[in-house]
Amino acid sequence: MKTVEKVDIQRFLGDWYVLAGRFTFLETDVHNALERYTWNAAKERIDVAFTYNEGSLTGKQRSIPQKAWIHDSATNAHWKVSPLWPFKFDYLVVALDESYRWTAIGVPNQKYLWIMARDWRNPEPTIAAAVKALEKAGYDASNLVRVPHAWP
Repeated sequence: MKTVEKVDIQRFLGDWYVLAGRFTFLETDVHNALERYTWNAAKERIDVAFTYNEGSLTGKQRSIPQKAWIHDSATNAHWKVSPLWPFKFDYLVVALDESYRWTAIGVPNQKYLWIMARDWRNPEPTIAAAVKALEKAGYDASNLVRVPHAWP
């Protein structure tokens, strides 16, 4: 599966609000979904903190910590992510706004997809831009589930 040409890791780090996608069984009925990417220099990896409210916007806050390693250092667009040792899964940056305002993450068989943005407000234009980029790249952007957000 084709990825974007280059990801500037320092620009990519930080908070990403999950706006829409095709999710794993661990992500059903999530609200206020947020992924936070932090560089772990000591371990030479990216620490991923996935947090969300379960079942509703005011539901119990849950978190799934993960670890990620850059698999393709020429592009920084192909990672291996581990939600649980010893499993590692492909994480592909398949679309990325040139200003790093939104991104789309996929997997080689296109079963899963995550559209994320730096801002959770007014998600539809962001999702539309990501879908357009995904379709142009040949990635299936159908059957998306929206993630509700309401932050203070």
